[in-house]
Amino acid sequence: MSKVKSYLSLIKFSHTIFAMPFALIGFCLGLFPDRNHINAKHFVFFQNRTQISNEDVIWTLYLRPFILVILCMVFARSAAMAFNRYLDRSFDAKNPRTAIREIPAGILKANNVLFFTIISCLLFIASTFFINRICFFLSPVALLVVLGYSYTKRFTPLCHLILGLGLSLAPIGAYLAVTGRFDLLPVLFSFTVLFWVSGFDIIYALQDEEFDKMNKLYSIPAWLGKSKALRISELLHVFSAACVLFAGWLGNFGWLYWAGAVIFIGMLVYQHSIVKPNDLKRVNIAFMTANGIASVVFAVFVIADLFFNN
Repeated sequence: MSKVKSYLSLIKFSHTIFAMPFALIGFCLGLFPDRNHINAKHFVFFQNRTQISNEDVIWTLYLRPFILVILCMVFARSAAMAFNRYLDRSFDAKNPRTAIREIPAGILKANNVLFFTIISCLLFIASTFFINRICFFLSPVALLVVLGYSYTKRFTPLCHLILGLGLSLAPIGAYLAVTGRFDLLPVLFSFTVLFWVSGFDIIYALQDEEFDKMNKLYSIPAWLGKSKALRISELLHVFSAACVLFAGWLGNFGWLYWAGAVIFIGMLVYQHSIVKPNDLKRVNIAFMTANGIASVVFAVFVIADLFFNN
């Protein structure tokens, strides 16, 4: 159990509250791809279910793809976080803020973490195989993005956008798992995640501005300084809020969606109100608490709107 706890700590399992709610939004959107009509694939299934039990219907159309989507999220995120910890182990050992992490602290061996990463990647690909063909064929692309992020801090301050891109795959990936096709609405939610995550990752990176400069690592704060970095973060969060509003209009959502949108945007405003260039004491509140509330509450309202207004 101590090893299990160490690996859960390694991959920051609690941080699944950022992307997982949006994956659930994508999954539920897939059940109502036209917002007013049940998925055509589901309709055909119901039309031909003369000798099919209700249990088979629930399993085939809902539980099986839902479980596979959750597994994909867990395995992809585990691979990404473990690989990041493996690749950054030397930098983590030098940074007082990160020296307590599992590899530099000697709790887990680097080679074991690399093996864990490989196994997670294989399990992710295997899970996509049982979903549908398009998810399986795109699985290496998804892994390339989420694993490739770990290299970007070595050569570009735009690394925050690559992290955002990795997490933004959650809603569109879950939608593809249900429908097997791309649509504008889930793509808008992916852009919401892209700008939202990129913005709050910049806030989180404020803590390591000096360390990044000393070790020739790239980040927006190290490149532009804290004040300008916060302005970039604010701009990205404005884009995220705009995507939320546009998605609400395009999807013809009801009042539940708009209530969730107000809370989500409110949390964006709140985190910028408590983090200042000369006062970083509440960075963790902005990073974890505000964004955790934003994603979970927004997902609950969006999913409720999907089911109650269809």
